[in-house]
Amino acid sequence: MNRRGSKNQQLGFTLVELLVALGIFLLITGAAFTLLSSSQQRYQTESQVLSSFQEARLGLDQMVRDINDAGYPPPSYLASGNGGNLSNYLASVPFAWSAGAGYFVNPCQIGTGGGGTCTTATAGDFAPGDFDIIIETEPNPLDPSCAPACQVQWIRYQLVGTTLMRGMVPKVAGNDPDTAFAGANAPGPFVQNVVNNSPNLKIGQLKLSAAYPTVFPGGAPVPIFQYVCETPSVPQNPPQLCSAPATGPDNSPANIRDVAITLIVAAPMPDTTSGRPRLVQLEGRGRRINPNQ
Repeated sequence: MNRRGSKNQQLGFTLVELLVALGIFLLITGAAFTLLSSSQQRYQTESQVLSSFQEARLGLDQMVRDINDAGYPPPSYLASGNGGNLSNYLASVPFAWSAGAGYFVNPCQIGTGGGGTCTTATAGDFAPGDFDIIIETEPNPLDPSCAPACQVQWIRYQLVGTTLMRGMVPKVAGNDPDTAFAGANAPGPFVQNVVNNSPNLKIGQLKLSAAYPTVFPGGAPVPIFQYVCETPSVPQNPPQLCSAPATGPDNSPANIRDVAITLIVAAPMPDTTSGRPRLVQLEGRGRRINPNQ
């Protein structure tokens, strides 16, 4: 009996089996890469949200510190050896504005929510206002490099587009605080993607979305700065929100006690699933610890 044929027979895969196996392999590989790509996009989005949150938090903390020290040092502060004009080393007011609006002899009227007379040289710009504030203070009173007295600084926070700017210039008595920030002294980028007053985000649509039902109440811009004023003309009254058109003798930067800060920051990229912007809202409060002068 001849068994040579059966001994030399070799087993293997047919072409159809190879094609089926290759197709299954490609499907599994494609699904894996799709899942990996989706995970990477999600990771990048979440990282950007976290970075935006951290940047905004650091910026908010700095603003609170500056507002807490507004008006320091007061005129009663005695310093020797500073030379020059003593007014440069004392804070005339806690919050400054344009000399054209009366700084600092004639207090202006604060206009949160629009209005007011605390204007700066730029048309439609307000300081103190919803998105623009100038703080007069000595931020480094213990700096040994300028002992025994450091020169007072004007610190400005100003929203330009979607970038919150910050700048510092030395106070010079008789100068205009607003024009002091012109040219090379213009405030520089401080917090990016601030959307409190951004028309590009279609605030009305965001308000109606399920994700951000209360971020923009009424579909209107949200002021970065809102002020609470003391009421020295009626001392028994508690501090109250300073706002135009309810102007009065107490609605002045000299009487600001608290400043409520709200920052709404958007991540650079929208959510990969819904396509909506990713927003972070932070709130803080600066309370001026120096008494009125």
